[in-house]
Amino acid sequence: MQFADRLNAIETSAIRELFKLLGKPGIISFAGGFPDPALFDVEGIAESTAAVLRTQSSAVLQYGATEGYGPLREALSQFMAAKGATVPPEGLIVTTGSQQALDLVGKTLISPGDKVIVESPTFLATIQCFRLYGAHLIGAPIDADGVDVDRLEQLIAEHRPKLVYLIPTFGNPSGATLSLARRKRILELAVRTGTIVVEDDPYGELYFDQAPPPSMLALSDSVPGNRDWLVHCGSLSKVLSPGLRVGWMIAPAPLLARATMCKQFSDAHTSNLTQATAAHYLGLNRLDAALANVRRTYAERAGVMAQCLRQELGDAVSFNAPQGGMFFWARLTGEGSGNAVAGPDAAAFAKRAIDKLVAFVPGAPFYCEQPDHATFRLSFATSDLAKIREGMQRLGQAL
Repeated sequence: MQFADRLNAIETSAIRELFKLLGKPGIISFAGGFPDPALFDVEGIAESTAAVLRTQSSAVLQYGATEGYGPLREALSQFMAAKGATVPPEGLIVTTGSQQALDLVGKTLISPGDKVIVESPTFLATIQCFRLYGAHLIGAPIDADGVDVDRLEQLIAEHRPKLVYLIPTFGNPSGATLSLARRKRILELAVRTGTIVVEDDPYGELYFDQAPPPSMLALSDSVPGNRDWLVHCGSLSKVLSPGLRVGWMIAPAPLLARATMCKQFSDAHTSNLTQATAAHYLGLNRLDAALANVRRTYAERAGVMAQCLRQELGDAVSFNAPQGGMFFWARLTGEGSGNAVAGPDAAAFAKRAIDKLVAFVPGAPFYCEQPDHATFRLSFATSDLAKIREGMQRLGQAL
């Protein structure tokens, strides 16, 4: 069977392949990027589902508008307003998770050979998605404060990319948060250079002690002309439930129209039932309380993971403790701290860890070029404190 040439540029997700190894009894996994299902507001979601089926069954069980279910678009407009971003309902379309929004960005903007700048490291699925459409990906380095804007500006001047893709808040996999000053500089840079910036924001509500800087979308009104160059992708997957598959895309009107057209070809519309459920749920005013519980739980788990990483792995790893989100990004230093370290190779470390019944994701696949093979990602979201402590002990034994 002869497949499309575009498939030659991509390969199976390294994370999905890793999951095949996680069936061993007793394994503790820090590999996935899933929210903890124990924290889902099942009662509220059930109440909303029952309500829309009882009162709107003919509408929510029928075909719907590609742009999205009207009441949900209105609810999302209000949701964004509460976060400081003015977006009319017609200024967004509902997508089947924010992953579809990224796919629509690829379909509408990327032609084979187009240059696209992404953070280095960045979300693995974005690398795969954009490569599927033929993008030539270029990595921009990041630190604890997000992407290096000086270097980003140099790369834009050198390559004149079709777009720049960023996860400014609690990035995946880095956990980094772009500083307020850097966000403003990027907005100004986008207007000055005529460069589309895609802001992916699935984790912004998962902060610990204090809220992060406003999204670039919320800041964009302070930079004249920026809305012509800014795309914002949002999702309820990490804050409510990934199973609902509700995301959204905010973009300039010409791009939004073409994205809607492409969405018609792929799924006609996102499920009306889940859209209506989400709209009703947002109207219940339960989300703030649910998020408070998630933030408190994740903050505690992240704190224990940071403590145990220092205690069990010592100088063998370096990391910046995240202030929100779901991930630690760590790097093997090559130093032993009392343990024999075979070398700064996270893939080899991961294999030894599996033998000790603990799993994480090596960092190399998160780079579009020049991977740092000493890096790896840990997620604390789905493990309770006892599993985190035990898992970190096993990691220490695997060094």
